[in-house]
Amino acid sequence: MNELFSIKDQVIIVTGGYGVLGSNVAKYLASQGAVSVIIGRTEEKGSAIAEEIKAGGGKAVFLRSDVLNVESLHECKDEIIRLFGRMDALVNVAGGNMPGATLTPDQTVFDMKLEDWDKVVDLNLNGTVYPSLIFGQAMSKQVKASIVNITSMAAYSSITRVLGYSVAKSGVSNFTQWMAMEMAIKFGDGIRVNAIAPGFFIGDQNRAVLMNPDGSLTDRSKKVIAKTPMGRFGDVTELNGAVQFLCSDAASFITGVVLPVDGGFLSFSGV
Repeated sequence: MNELFSIKDQVIIVTGGYGVLGSNVAKYLASQGAVSVIIGRTEEKGSAIAEEIKAGGGKAVFLRSDVLNVESLHECKDEIIRLFGRMDALVNVAGGNMPGATLTPDQTVFDMKLEDWDKVVDLNLNGTVYPSLIFGQAMSKQVKASIVNITSMAAYSSITRVLGYSVAKSGVSNFTQWMAMEMAIKFGDGIRVNAIAPGFFIGDQNRAVLMNPDGSLTDRSKKVIAKTPMGRFGDVTELNGAVQFLCSDAASFITGVVLPVDGGFLSFSGV
């Protein structure tokens, strides 16, 4: 059996681990033999995912924490070390956009509410930076570990209506490269930091923008599909292989990379 891509027995933290994307990642990692440590603010939701994983024969635990609360992250870090003695990987899934920070087609940038800008930038950028610094400090004492961030197609070029989200995800991409450099130079070549840039996947946060109530595509969706050579939206399960790869020894000489998982969206000019 080829063990190069194995993540068996790894202790992997998944922030936002009960959302659509986070729960998918947590369940998949557990199915591959990892211990999924689900991090989130809501006990009921997080525990439900952990129990579902365990009912299926996987290993999981939910720890209540807030990615924007440094004190709670330190407490979470200490508990993980107490339970498992180490942390092998961190997948920073917590993030997303919110309706108040998405401009309507008839609004301009000057109509954006700054309080909504603050919320989106804080959640997506600091919600990745804070866990990376706090859990990364524990990882720096290990021989090897991996951090996987989630950025976006919106980090590569301007996408209308989602300014705050775009700027925050651009920051995540830059932070990924910076943190990769810092960890490798100062703590050894076994501590890697990479990111995944998903293309367009339909989830709870963007469904109203991409799908009409009758299930048909919105005009925005049609533009996305027209610029996606594969001609479809992605399925969240199609991110799992990239996450596993970046957490595994198969990616041992890969750090500071942002890997698009986008059906060709980034490579295609649309003409």
